[in-house]
Amino acid sequence: MAIPVIDFGGFDGSEDRRARVIEEVGDACRNWGFFQVVDHGIADELIDRVWSETRAFFELPRDVKLAISRTAENPRGYYDRELTKNARDQKEVFDFGYVLRPDLADDHPANRAPVDGFNQWPAAAPELRSTMTAYFAACEGLGARIFQAFSLGLGLEADHLESYFQPHTSFVRLNYYPLTDPLAAAEAAEVTELGEMALGHHTDSGALTILLQDDVGGLQVHDGADWIDVPPTEGAFVINIGDMTQVWSNDRYRAALHRVRPMKRAARYSLPFFYNPSYETDCAPLPTPDAAAPRYRPINWGEFRAARTAGDYADYGEEIQIEHFRIEE
Repeated sequence: MAIPVIDFGGFDGSEDRRARVIEEVGDACRNWGFFQVVDHGIADELIDRVWSETRAFFELPRDVKLAISRTAENPRGYYDRELTKNARDQKEVFDFGYVLRPDLADDHPANRAPVDGFNQWPAAAPELRSTMTAYFAACEGLGARIFQAFSLGLGLEADHLESYFQPHTSFVRLNYYPLTDPLAAAEAAEVTELGEMALGHHTDSGALTILLQDDVGGLQVHDGADWIDVPPTEGAFVINIGDMTQVWSNDRYRAALHRVRPMKRAARYSLPFFYNPSYETDCAPLPTPDAAAPRYRPINWGEFRAARTAGDYADYGEEIQIEHFRIEE
């Protein structure tokens, strides 16, 4: 069995091609929660610059990266000890997010998001900000188009969920998975132990993830019985459903468990773009034409996101899940 690969260019094509893409996306969301898209509209030249800047960032001296470290108060920036399911991942990350007022500085009060803080950019990488903000905008457009396909596949108007993303709270993460623990032995002894995976099994908390992965491999998705590899496909983005979309679809679209195996042969890089609704959005099953009885109570995205983010920094016990909001039958 293989993760579906969809030619998304057909979504902007003839009526027949558009209908076929909507059907393929819907089938992938119901059966996998994962798929890949080609002919997605994001330029190769931009992707090449993104890869170059990503590798250059992680090659910076450690003290330069630590100077823009994330904190519990500002979870944007660099981090090398993130937790998933209360186990430490074997990776380094750099996060940056949506800026409501790009004409103002990232740390201006207007751009300090109540949950996600503000962006930090290293002076030692002068092209990083411009490249990554251009990439962010490209992913933003692709995410909106994929969500139109989601909505149409559920029997809704294409723009049914558009207002839920005004403004959206999306962010990009640069991931670097080294061959060994990124922490020195003395540091590692003082924090949570590494888990068995480079990235532990989890579902993404938001609406949709657009992943750019290199050619090393290691990403796996659980199909309900086994772990299936998501092989790197040239020119493709990996798309996966998040928890909020599972709630909106009332379980028709599923947020699949996924993980990353430890690196054995070569270090790995990947860049997920997490497309997320506004913090004020209350996510609940949508009134689709063939809707069953709601299976979830409304979930405020801002509160859910804050609780999940807190778990990245410390072991607070059981991680919040949409199952905590399920309506008993």
